[in-house]
Amino acid sequence: MRRIFLSLSLLLAVACSAPKTPLIGISCSRSASGATQLATTYTEAVARAGGIAVVLPTVADAAQAEALLGVLDGLILSGGEDVQPGWYGEEVWNETVHVDSLRDRSDSLLARAALASEKPILAICRGAQLMNVVLGGSLYQDLPTQFGTAVAHGGGVEHRIGLEADSVLAGLYGTDSLTVNSFHHQAVKDVAPGVKITARSADGLPEAFETGRVWAVQFHPEKMLQQGDSSWISLFGAFVGRCGS
Repeated sequence: MRRIFLSLSLLLAVACSAPKTPLIGISCSRSASGATQLATTYTEAVARAGGIAVVLPTVADAAQAEALLGVLDGLILSGGEDVQPGWYGEEVWNETVHVDSLRDRSDSLLARAALASEKPILAICRGAQLMNVVLGGSLYQDLPTQFGTAVAHGGGVEHRIGLEADSVLAGLYGTDSLTVNSFHHQAVKDVAPGVKITARSADGLPEAFETGRVWAVQFHPEKMLQQGDSSWISLFGAFVGRCGS
């Protein structure tokens, strides 16, 4: 861990030579061997939006998280594994729930450090779910067995979502609905206090929310951007701009 943070310190020192370019930390998954891993879709989206992406290793405690957020200008909580149900007071629902407890702890420490320092957060898919839990909400652990719906969620399928008129997404795209992708089998159930749901799918499932300096989306805009839908640069551009202000 010491070597990881020394290397990260060198990267941050170089990045800080461009003081007007926001540094955006991105949380990561871990491989079976414990290696840090992250799809390049996230780093590419940040770079295209004018930021510098910093791939974050797993943090062990609040002090490490606070040190990182003291240098970073914003945080992206990326997608990945399910969130440990014990974090919101439930037992594991069924065999479809796969968690990484070390990542849950690390991401929650990073999220809390970002909240405490009032740094902007963009929470994507798992990140949105974890953010709702950190703020005091709960999740559907497995939509097919806990939430009956005719809307296909998961597997990369696309569907429409309706936007609240005063939401960030409606402001950016000038519309009341968008087509998004879907790679999840969990989702927000009990909404955390102070959280405003700003988008829903046709079955009523939350697809985006906002609170304070947090923007959260259940879908993967970075994947749609990589696949050629350049409109999603607007979301990343707005987030990077917010981090630089």
